[in-house]
Amino acid sequence: MEQIALNWGAEPNLYTVSDLTQAMREALNERFTDIWVSGEISGTRVPASGHYYFTLKDETAQLRCVCYRMTARLLKFKPQDGIAALVRGRIDFYEARGEVQMIVEVIEPQGHGALQLAFEQLKRKLAAEGLFEAARKRPIPAFPKRIGIVTSPSGAVIRDILQILERRFAGRHVRIFPAQVQGEGSIEQVTAGIDYFSRSGWAEVVIVARGGGSLEDLWTFNEETVARSIAASAVPVISAVGHETDFTIADFVADLRAPTPSAAAELVIGTRESIEERFDAAEIKLRQSIRLSLALLARRFHALAVDRTRLHRAIGKQMQRVDEMDYRLRDRWRGILDSRRRALDLVTSRLGMSDVRLKLAGGRRRLGTSEASIRQAMRFELSRAQGELARLEAHLRQLSPLNVLERGYAIVERDGVIVKSPEDAPVGSEITVRLAEGRIGARVTRATPAGNSELPW
Repeated sequence: MEQIALNWGAEPNLYTVSDLTQAMREALNERFTDIWVSGEISGTRVPASGHYYFTLKDETAQLRCVCYRMTARLLKFKPQDGIAALVRGRIDFYEARGEVQMIVEVIEPQGHGALQLAFEQLKRKLAAEGLFEAARKRPIPAFPKRIGIVTSPSGAVIRDILQILERRFAGRHVRIFPAQVQGEGSIEQVTAGIDYFSRSGWAEVVIVARGGGSLEDLWTFNEETVARSIAASAVPVISAVGHETDFTIADFVADLRAPTPSAAAELVIGTRESIEERFDAAEIKLRQSIRLSLALLARRFHALAVDRTRLHRAIGKQMQRVDEMDYRLRDRWRGILDSRRRALDLVTSRLGMSDVRLKLAGGRRRLGTSEASIRQAMRFELSRAQGELARLEAHLRQLSPLNVLERGYAIVERDGVIVKSPEDAPVGSEITVRLAEGRIGARVTRATPAGNSELPW
């Protein structure tokens, strides 16, 4: 085959796909590192990874965008289809699909404040979870003795609350958890204060308070972390943030919303006069209730009195039944007694037919004979026992040590124990010598063991 030589001119630049895509990526990163792009968000997807994927488009073009999870957590509001937005970030080239994409770092809505949009998004989210439902809100105690307050320790808010509480009802116990209510670290401190009162169980009600300000100033109380901390609190929470026209997410989640911090102090405890008025009103209602109950009872009693004829008839019928049962009982017992009387007469006639006196005479004779035999046996047994007793008594006297004492012997005792050897009564010990007649006390001056040649016998 004839080879055809092609002349391409200069040597061409040859790239692999990886080399080319890498070069494109470097070129894009060098040129578009920190840019703003405007467009409409569409096709938003949030997989299990937590990353946000969406497309930014206008009338003639579109650009794929990705916002990684760690960055998305810091966004004021989340991407939402149909929102015209300004997106800040850098252009990147995704080699796996050969596509240009934008790595998003900041999103600002166009023609709509980012904070207000974030507020509406979080509000819808928490409302869908049921955190705003009235059924889950707990009643505020009528007369709380221990009140917890989460607010800044300096400023007019805490002073107004304390003055109102003291003026309306002195003697309440108040514990303040100092917290920043604006700026960096305020979210963590407010959440820590709510969690503290929830865990400790000291407070009966908690007031979360802050003075008025702009939406940015009040934003701490629009954070999801603060809202969920209020919802999870074991103690009822009163939200007192801003002025009467200011609304925050904390107001919707709290068990009670106060228009102002001062109003929260008035809502949490009534004045002594109002409490006394409530007691007076309760007393009036109680009296009315008692009067109504008495009236109803009187009506029932009157109805029973009007119907007493029917009652008397019912009682008469019951008494008639009692009389009938009494007659039947009497007849039955009369029959039983007659039957027993006839049986007794029959037994009596049978006894009369037998001669009981002969049986009694024979019994008396047998009894006399037995009595004589028993008396004779008792005399013989007593005589034998007395002889045996005399014999034992004589033998006992022969064995008695007292007889030995009569011959001049003595018994030596020490502490009530008979001394049998010198070891039982050492020198210096006190002993007692028992004689035939009486006792003698003595002290041992010499002791000689058995077998010693010094003995006189």
